[in-house]
Amino acid sequence: MNSFVSTTAIEAEPQAAAEEVVRLTDVKRRFGATAALDGVSLTVKRGEILGIIGRSGAGKSTLIRCLNGLERADSGEILIEGRNITGLSEQELQPLRRRIGMIFQHFNLLSAKTVEENVALPLKIEGLAKSERLRRVHELLELVGLADKAKAYPSSLSGGQKQRVGIARALAARPALLLSDEATSALDPETTRSILALLKDINRKLGLTILLITHEMEVVRGIADRVAVIDAGRIVEEGQVWSVFANPQAEITGSLLGGIRPQLPEHIAGRLSATAGSEAILSVDLAGPQAQGALFAELSAALPHSFRLVHGGIDHIQNQPVARFFIAVPARDPALAGKVEQFLTARSARVEVLGYDTDHA
Repeated sequence: MNSFVSTTAIEAEPQAAAEEVVRLTDVKRRFGATAALDGVSLTVKRGEILGIIGRSGAGKSTLIRCLNGLERADSGEILIEGRNITGLSEQELQPLRRRIGMIFQHFNLLSAKTVEENVALPLKIEGLAKSERLRRVHELLELVGLADKAKAYPSSLSGGQKQRVGIARALAARPALLLSDEATSALDPETTRSILALLKDINRKLGLTILLITHEMEVVRGIADRVAVIDAGRIVEEGQVWSVFANPQAEITGSLLGGIRPQLPEHIAGRLSATAGSEAILSVDLAGPQAQGALFAELSAALPHSFRLVHGGIDHIQNQPVARFFIAVPARDPALAGKVEQFLTARSARVEVLGYDTDHA
């Protein structure tokens, strides 16, 4: 069946829950002396949204270009729906590329073509009859909320509308996998949220597998099921989004999270000493039921007058409470900070002594 059903009745095709759409095994790609990908292994299951995050130059763009066959891996395996693409010729790659949709940071729309013509272009290349192209294009434009813009040209559209056209075009050939390459980086925060909500809705309605390349943790937090962190061509951390946000293991992950997790206020952080002060400052990371429980009340009952709350907050990611707090523990008893840390750690908190406040009275 080549056509979309009505957008009012789009549902995911039944698939085995654990079926893999993408599997990378020890993929390497070098450019001269630079290892752009240095042994990358990961999987993406059908219907999953995976966010791949990293700084500029970490290997994200090379990874996505290897997935759609625009770059050839030097070694390793790249399987798309079970087929190894690493040894395929350009001609053999063509039908496989139709199974992969792509949305771009700068939209890549043809300015001389209407919205309708831009979306129809992959279908025209495929050889679909004009009447069938138009029917599918109109269904797609309805899906992305642009049914009234079919005859408009890209120059008359906002950035968010252009990206919606890009998404509709990427869906035209009914892909099994949608690749998003920094698709919201050129958009303002409000428009970004609307585009992420659209992608999540498409994922739910079509059961579409989405792989997001981004440097924005807010994007991962807003839409992804899992996140993989790439640094210097290697996957250094991966897991469910809420779990990684609650307990980042790699230094780069903590750095990338710095903008959206509570941080110790600068006026306190700037006066911390590594050895002595009136209070020890501890960071406390919690996830799950403990993040909303009576943990600090229990701590106060067990160790009276043992701490004061300095800063922090609770967020909800994938319906899981994730919390980070900073507490100050009097330093007059050298053993007290250790007792507090032991109490909290025994209740699944991640605790770190950041230093000693030299100025608090």
